[in-house]
Amino acid sequence: MEIVVRAMSPKRLFWHLARISLLIFCFVRSATSIEHDSICNEEDGSCPEPIHTVIRLARRDDELARRIAAEHGMEVRGKPFLDSHYFLHDTTKRSRRRKREVISKLKDHPAIEWADEQRPRRRVKRDFIHSDVRRAERDPVQSVAEFTTPREIPILPWRDPLYKEQWYLVGGAVGGFDMNVRQAWLLGYAGRNVSISILDDGIQKDHLDLAINYDPLASTDINDHDDDPTPQDNGDNKHGTRCAGEVAAVAGNDYCGVGVAFHSNIGGVRMLDGPVSDSVEAASLSLNQDHIDIYSASWGPEDDGKTFDGPGPLAREAFYRGIKQGRHGKGNIFVWASGNGGSRQDSCSADGYTTSVYTLSISSATFDNRRPWYLEECPSSIATTYSSANMNQPAIVTVDVPHGCTRSHTGTSASAPLAAGIIALALEANPNLTWRDMQHVVLRTANPTPLLNNAGWSINGVGRHISNKFGYGLMDAGALVKLARTWVTVPEQHMCTYEYKLEKPSPRPLTGNFRMNFSLEVSGCESGTPVLYLEHVQVLATIRFGKRGDLKLTLFSPRGTTSVLLPPRPQDYNANGFHKWPFLSVQMWGEDPRGTWTLMVESVSVNKNIGGTFHDWSLLLYGTADPAQPSDPRHPPGSPASGSPSQTLLGRATERITSQISLPLVMVVLQVSVLLLIALVAMFACRRASSIMPRSCELAPPVSTEANS
Repeated sequence: MEIVVRAMSPKRLFWHLARISLLIFCFVRSATSIEHDSICNEEDGSCPEPIHTVIRLARRDDELARRIAAEHGMEVRGKPFLDSHYFLHDTTKRSRRRKREVISKLKDHPAIEWADEQRPRRRVKRDFIHSDVRRAERDPVQSVAEFTTPREIPILPWRDPLYKEQWYLVGGAVGGFDMNVRQAWLLGYAGRNVSISILDDGIQKDHLDLAINYDPLASTDINDHDDDPTPQDNGDNKHGTRCAGEVAAVAGNDYCGVGVAFHSNIGGVRMLDGPVSDSVEAASLSLNQDHIDIYSASWGPEDDGKTFDGPGPLAREAFYRGIKQGRHGKGNIFVWASGNGGSRQDSCSADGYTTSVYTLSISSATFDNRRPWYLEECPSSIATTYSSANMNQPAIVTVDVPHGCTRSHTGTSASAPLAAGIIALALEANPNLTWRDMQHVVLRTANPTPLLNNAGWSINGVGRHISNKFGYGLMDAGALVKLARTWVTVPEQHMCTYEYKLEKPSPRPLTGNFRMNFSLEVSGCESGTPVLYLEHVQVLATIRFGKRGDLKLTLFSPRGTTSVLLPPRPQDYNANGFHKWPFLSVQMWGEDPRGTWTLMVESVSVNKNIGGTFHDWSLLLYGTADPAQPSDPRHPPGSPASGSPSQTLLGRATERITSQISLPLVMVVLQVSVLLLIALVAMFACRRASSIMPRSCELAPPVSTEANS
């Protein structure tokens, strides 16, 4: 850093410092936000009406919250979430103008730290029910239950009538493959003392195949603000119950089939049976985080091939608290279905839940070990479980409402609960596994062999098979519990950021069909928080383009791994692009990050007149200074392959902000106010002693390379 000292007039000094303050404000705001597609109608600008209001107090105070609500013609419903956040609902109908006045008063209330109106967002269940399947379900499978189940593992094979039809458990896939769950059972693991919560449309807690394992502490009703997760009996709300049965259906009771973790504790959160807002998601994700081990979610933004959307600030805070504080500091495990938009050429890279560092994104494979037609591709998927494809192949067996069974559970909706059940087996084998430990053992034990006949496989820089379709392969429960038993907790995770600095012109114009490469030299962040063994890799990119779906983003690691962060999406005509969207890849796991990283941005557009601008990108590297396990080989010592680190003070600021998930706007405003105050003081001092005031402090630009082709 070079400091240049020159004379400056007091007036120029004031405006110079004020401009710096504004730049810091703009950077902090952009770095902490993830720009979603608008929930408002693009044609007429209309927005959905708010469904409730949320306030945050300095600390939990139920009586104070109720008093504030009553003073403003509202009432508190349900329990607080995220410590001191409260749902407030109007008790009387009022005009939009009056609602705005009430919100303004709430924001000005001295006891309220934050207040916001919550609007509904589009969230969809990730199952596919064909019309032929619906007809078949009119004649549900019926069984007679013997309502007694030993807590030991009964002798195989089970007596449950549909067990033999659970082809994914009994070697029934083509080639004799399955997910090797029986080996985990024979080793004595069935999910004992592990609690799983299904975040969905509720679960039928008194179902004969679930009641013994039902866990009220892992259950609630966010939609109606009570403790009963029972779904409405309207024919549509069977999704959560089906997912729960995959995990924890009782074994050996002559009823339906068998859950993967049939001795686990199963609960459900009813949160999809009504309008879903950021606060509804946050309350669900933060429920009883010290008690619940695994949250399973088989839903997400619209899988329509044209949406970019993900968790809002409250849900992101819930994720962050979960991995930091949940399970008494070991971290909650969030399992997510990767999405069903394959027929629309959608990509799970446009889904902010599956691209979160804190979730395990699970993909699907069919009975014949192929890609199902609904599968979405992305480099954030870590592993695969079985599901269905079409009417000519068997689907997933599970429980159904009311008190029935089904052979036709489908989509990635069915894959995520199977993964949650397998993970429960591993947690019984080793309850001390952290959320990061679980990601390590899942990807290390995933089996690519059954799926290698599909196109798109490659080998990463540490010799593991990777796929944008299937992650690291098919989950293997037997291998997972064996590795879990001997697993040593991974070293502390570090994160560092490399910020690419565009040379002029900035932003870079984009036109028609193009391909541009932007490269960064990485040292491994050797000072303070070294990252020499990669885990997650994120790219935050800001690009505007006339048709967003024509863009393709590819990341190349120094070890030769190619990761398609975003494929073209033909149905995405959005002209706004994306702003600091967090693309995630888990495909470089274990690699040495030192060397040249390249982001290739290209367009497949056939319209030469279409255009846009490339604004910025940052590379976020998560990993450790030492190998994950003492027995793992160490990377050779030495400096980066070429160049020098392009880490800047700006990059370090990004690291701090992204690691905290969100930064309240009030803190940002406070920081800017302090900086402006400093500027005023400096101007006054300069008038008293202008001869000693420096003109400016200029930072040397970061080292970066750029190649266009």
